[in-house]
Amino acid sequence: MKVFDYEKAFSRNIGWVTEAEQARLRTSRVAIGGLGGVGGAHLLTLARLGIGRFTIADLDDFDLVNFNRQAGALVSTLGRPKLDVLAEMARDINPEIDLRLFPAGIQDDTLEDFLDGVDVYVDGLDFFAFAARRATFAACERKNIPVVTAAPLGLGAALLVFGPGGMPFEEYFGFARCASETEMAIRFMVGLSPAMLQRGYVADMSRVRLAERLGPSCVAACQLCAGVAAIETLKLLLGRGGVRLAPWASQFDGYRMRHAKTWRPWGHRNPLQRLMIFLVKSLLTRAAKQAATN
Repeated sequence: MKVFDYEKAFSRNIGWVTEAEQARLRTSRVAIGGLGGVGGAHLLTLARLGIGRFTIADLDDFDLVNFNRQAGALVSTLGRPKLDVLAEMARDINPEIDLRLFPAGIQDDTLEDFLDGVDVYVDGLDFFAFAARRATFAACERKNIPVVTAAPLGLGAALLVFGPGGMPFEEYFGFARCASETEMAIRFMVGLSPAMLQRGYVADMSRVRLAERLGPSCVAACQLCAGVAAIETLKLLLGRGGVRLAPWASQFDGYRMRHAKTWRPWGHRNPLQRLMIFLVKSLLTRAAKQAATN
């Protein structure tokens, strides 16, 4: 059996990064909240970049409904904690990896410890985990920790990066003005993908039920997110530049093979953003009425 060697294991990264940059990645720490649809893929992708330190949090176990998209979801892992399974997979990639585990997920009383010594936070929380997401993003803002969030919307990836010098998370989404979780979900969806490239090809709109925290998902979109988020994280860790902070957003839709960059000054108050929120609300209302009559 061959002995693990970090330099050799990640030598094929050299060329896209220098040897000095690879050494820097080895000592960098990335925090990932949530190891489900995108979070698990984030961890494994970043581990293969040679990032040597992670802080990860998740409180769920693998279930059959995870099989269509989640890294680590296997018959052999059914009922096992996602945190344990993904930690094992990451250590199988890099036995020297430094993992700090938070099996209770992201909680208010452990949030400071979760972000201790973190260079970049990558959001992998469930789409509807608004309380945990708002608390984590606010803490990152206080600590000047850049945040990368890539959402699998439609059959593509929507990217937002928050950090020093950019628009704050709450100002961009305007969650404080929301009267319900459904309103938050709509604002979150539109904020992540202002161009809404995914609209128009949903095969069955009855499967989009935000009030029930339900929506379709796809492994291809999750994998696209992992690649996009990894590249932005790489640039942030290495100080490469070229990262556009919110209110800039970017979306690639693999189904339509289209890419859009959007700039929404004033965030949720931007007239185009308000119009898109209204249109999405109208679309979902019509779909719900149609489903009720069928």
